[in-house]
Amino acid sequence: AAARAERALAGELRADTSQRAVEASRTVMSQTESAMSDAENLLQEAREGIVAAGNASYSDAERSALAAKLRAIRTQLLGVANRTDGAGTYLFGGQSASAVPFVDAAGGVAYQGLSGDVRTEGGTDLPLSADGSSIFMSARTGNGVFVTSAAPGVSGAWIDNGQVSDPAALTGSTYTLQFSVTAGATTYAVLRDGNPTAVTAAPYTSGQDITVDGMTFRVSGTPAAGDSFTVAPSSSTLSIFDTLDRAVAQLATGGRSTAQIAQGNTDALRDIDQSMAQLQGARAVAGEMLVRIEGETSRLADQKLAAQEQRASAEDL
Repeated sequence: AAARAERALAGELRADTSQRAVEASRTVMSQTESAMSDAENLLQEAREGIVAAGNASYSDAERSALAAKLRAIRTQLLGVANRTDGAGTYLFGGQSASAVPFVDAAGGVAYQGLSGDVRTEGGTDLPLSADGSSIFMSARTGNGVFVTSAAPGVSGAWIDNGQVSDPAALTGSTYTLQFSVTAGATTYAVLRDGNPTAVTAAPYTSGQDITVDGMTFRVSGTPAAGDSFTVAPSSSTLSIFDTLDRAVAQLATGGRSTAQIAQGNTDALRDIDQSMAQLQGARAVAGEMLVRIEGETSRLADQKLAAQEQRASAEDL
């Protein structure tokens, strides 16, 4: 009976220790989920500003005012990304939760934390921090599969984000659309990884679908001779802060053509939507973790109660 009581007491103590770890994880995950909700709201506010900037009646001064608004949102977002749990531990520091994870440097915001997260002991294996690099700096570029972009100097036309029309036909190559204008007729050629393809003088119609190896996109406007657009594979390197920096830069630039404004807004909205999708995915994971924490709490309570009953039975006897 004495041996059973000792084993039961050890079980109670283990349950108490694990429960403290679970409560610590609950606190961090609740604060992390709340911080990501705040970040998502800020991005939504930035998105609304960029949508407004697409208004054809807006002047350069009005777009510059929106750029100032986006700068303020960026500052707030950086504060959210560097939020602590109130005890000096940074929520998004990853495996280095004691140091400021995001630093605003000359070239933009850089992540100074360590990828990954700190977790509780093996019996519960719950997170005590979040990987800020994955959440804020690693969204998919472009539409998630490929990235469309206009070459510098293109002022009469713009390209949309495109979509996958045939997944089996994707090659992972980089394509370039080169435009020519001869006797008033505009045509384009398609290069694959810099090499000519069978498409050499295709007639161009503004807003008409162009399909290349499973990818469909549209070029609108009036391309000039020598204008080009690139379609490259997507990567997980999109930073929320770089997205806002680019949006601020293009809104603060005066004297842009209608096509350049359309291209800038298209790119900014695409990147903000991708960043928001990354945040929403991370919030969903945090929500699932909170549900798991509730399950662990119930399991540990049952384990402790069983140990108490075993101990009481042995000691009472």
